[in-house]
Amino acid sequence: MIRVDNLNIHFGQGARAFAAARDISFFVESGESFGLVGESGSGKTTVLRALAGLLDGVARVSGDMVVAGERLERRRSKSFRRQVQMVFQDPYGSLHPRHTVDQILSEPARIHRMDDIQGRVLTALEEVGLDRSFRFRFPHQISGGQRQRVAVARALITQPRIILLDEPTSALDVSVQAEVLNLLVRLRRERGLTYILVSHNLAVVSHMCNRLAVMQQGRILETLEVARLRDGTPDQAYTRALLLASQGYDRAAADSVDLLDRP
Repeated sequence: MIRVDNLNIHFGQGARAFAAARDISFFVESGESFGLVGESGSGKTTVLRALAGLLDGVARVSGDMVVAGERLERRRSKSFRRQVQMVFQDPYGSLHPRHTVDQILSEPARIHRMDDIQGRVLTALEEVGLDRSFRFRFPHQISGGQRQRVAVARALITQPRIILLDEPTSALDVSVQAEVLNLLVRLRRERGLTYILVSHNLAVVSHMCNRLAVMQQGRILETLEVARLRDGTPDQAYTRALLLASQGYDRAAADSVDLLDRP
């Protein structure tokens, strides 16, 4: 469903150019959930934004990206925009503060000239566990978890095949995170969706994904099955250190991260 070959992303020009992603290659099968993990600044969100076509005019992007059989050019096609949707990290910042939930959900359906917009809005709300009473509320009138459910509903309106998830629960309280993650798991199963999930939380990736790629300083260090992550048997020392760190602070784990060779 998704293939990325030798993706390079640079910000800036000349001697001051910064390589945010270098020689990134991976594939995602149809119906699979694939994780991109790594510390802050490793380039994982930048790769996701390049796939979504959100770096045009901001960065220089080179390499091959093929999504659902379509080779991606600088300008994304309308078909791509309908098939690929994105859920952002901050559920408040990604929703228009002066639009009601109804307006937020109706807009993509209107853009793609879909019929029965009212019915689609009500169905999308139901699918994410919100009743019709939320329809005419503003984002500030609902909780963070409910806002993220609205963001997921907005992504579903166009009936996409692929959803790009950028840390979809990191801005939420721990008590709400599991609800949103279980919602995403159910929707993928019911709709046959393909996910790319960006996260620094290995527990989230282990729950959500089939495979993952570990990134450090703009490069992919290794790609592995989630089963190997759970078993604690990655090849790279950096991945093993991330696993140790994810289990809670301990001085030995912190020292092992500090001593790693960096590319």
